[in-house]
Parts: sequence; C-alpha cells; structure tokens
Amino acid sequence: MNLDFLTIDIGSIFFNLANTLILFLVIKHFLFKPVNAILEQRKQDVENTYQKADEALESAKQSEKKYNDLIGNAREESARIIKNASETASRRSEEIISEAKNNANMIIKKANAEVEREKANARTAIRDEMSDLALNIAEKIVDKEINSDDHRRFIDEFIENVGENDD
Repeated sequence: MNLDFLTIDIGSIFFNLANTLILFLVIKHFLFKPVNAILEQRKQDVENTYQKADEALESAKQSEKKYNDLIGNAREESARIIKNASETASRRSEEIISEAKNNANMIIKKANAEVEREKANARTAIRDEMSDLALNIAEKIVDKEINSDDHRRFIDEFIENVGENDD
C-alpha cells in the first residue's frame, strides 16, 4: 500500500500558507478596505440620521412647548377678554337700569307736579264756585228777608252745590 497521499509535505504547507497570506492581503486591500469604507460611510450616515432625528425631536419638543405656551396665553387672553366683556356688559346694564330709574323718577316727579297743579286748579275752581255761591246766597238774602227756615234751606242748598262741584 502506498500511502504517499498521506505524507506531509512541509513545502506544500508553506506554499499554501503563503498563498493564503497573499490572498488575505489582496482581499484585505481590494475588498475589506472598500467594504469597510462603505460600512464606515453607512455608519456615519446612520449617526447623522440619528443626530438629525434627535435635533428634530428636540426642535419638535421646543415647538410643542412654544405652542402650549401660546395656547395657554390664548386661553388666558380669551378669559381676560370674556371677563372684560362681561364687566363692560354689567356696567352698561347698570347704567341702563340707572338711566331707566332716573327717567322713571323724572316722569313720576312730573306726574306728581301735574297732579299738584291740577289739585291747585281744582281748589281755585272750587273757591271760585264757593265765592259765586256765597254771592248768590248773599244776593238772595239781601233780596228778601230770611227766616230760620229759609236760612236752613239756603245752607242745605249750599252744601248740595258744594258736593256737586267736588265731583
């Protein structure tokens, strides 16, 4: 049996190791460096993307805070405007009510003054009537001599006429 194929040839081992080493260096130079450069570029792109995403997130958070502040200010402003409008409406309502009360008081005063004038006119008219009646009675008394019955009748007529003039 020939076992030549199982022999160890040291030259062959060195040759194969040298070929492997050369092949490794060639692959490293022509393949690994460009692949590593591409991988490094990709890594940089990913890091830049993450950095931009973080910046965008930070910007979004700042914008959200800004908008929340604006919304809070808008709410405060709207509450202030509503409060001012309510106060203005309340003041205007009070002014209108005050004006109405003043107008009503003036109308009442004018009506009371008119009533007093009418009362005074009525008193004057009654006095004039009473004077006329008294003159009429005096004329009748002067025209004829009156006895106690006539005197009583004149007084009763006078009282009846005064009662009629009051109506």
